[in-house]
Amino acid sequence: MYAQLPSGNSMGVGMGHLHLGTGDPETARWFWVDFMGAPAASKLGDNAIYKFPDVLVFVRKAAGGPSEGSAVNHIGFKVKDLDAYLAKAERMGVPIVKRMMDQRQAFVMNPDQVKVELSEDKNMTGTVAHHHVHFFHMGHLEAQAWYAKMFGAVPGRRGKFDAADLPGVNLSFTKTDEPTFPTKGRAMDHWGLEVKNLEAFCRKLEAAGVKFDVPFRKIEKLGLSVAFFTDPWGSYVELTEGLDRL
Repeated sequence: MYAQLPSGNSMGVGMGHLHLGTGDPETARWFWVDFMGAPAASKLGDNAIYKFPDVLVFVRKAAGGPSEGSAVNHIGFKVKDLDAYLAKAERMGVPIVKRMMDQRQAFVMNPDQVKVELSEDKNMTGTVAHHHVHFFHMGHLEAQAWYAKMFGAVPGRRGKFDAADLPGVNLSFTKTDEPTFPTKGRAMDHWGLEVKNLEAFCRKLEAAGVKFDVPFRKIEKLGLSVAFFTDPWGSYVELTEGLDRL
C-alpha cells in the first residue's frame, strides 16, 4: 500500500507530495519512520522520501521556520488507533501540542516545528494514511473557489471547516484576521499535486492568469516533469508528472 499515489480526478489532478526542510535528516527519519510508521526512506537526488498511502513526504536538509504562522498551518494524517500513537508519542518524546479526544484528534509537532494532525479512523484498512493540508489565511473562501476552478477540487465542508477535495487530499481552509507568511523557505516549504499531461495543464493555468515561479520543465535523468507556482495566498505549490512511478 505504501508507494501508491491516488488516481487523478477528471482534470488529471491528484495528491502528490509534501516537501519539508530539516536541520537534522536523521531526526527527521526518526519522526517519519520510527514514529509515523513510513517504511525506510528511499532517495531522489538530495531528498529522502517517506512513502505513505496517498502521499510521498520529501525531506531535504534546509533551514526553515515553523508551519504555524504560514499559509499552511499544518498537515493531517489519518490513523487507525489514536491512543496507540499518543502512547508512542509520550514514550518517544514527540511533543503532543493538543488533544481533542472527544473528536478523536490530536496534534503533534515534528522536530522541525511542522505541526501534524492525527485523526482517528477505525474503519481504515492500514494504520496510517495521508488526509489533509490545512490553510490559514485571510482569503479562505476565495481560495476554496480558486482550487475548485483551477484543479477541479470538489468544494464542501470537513466538519466546521470550509474545504475542497481532490483525490488523496482534503484541502481545508480557516480564515485568519492577520496576514500569514508564505510557505517557501519554511520547514513546510511546499506541497505538490501529481498531474497527467502536465505541460498542457500548465498552459491552461497560464492562460487563466497563473504566474509560474519555475515554468514547466522536464528532468530527464529523474524521469519527472515539474513546475512551481505560488498561489494568491502564499502557498508554494509544485506540480509534477512522474512521481506515481516512484
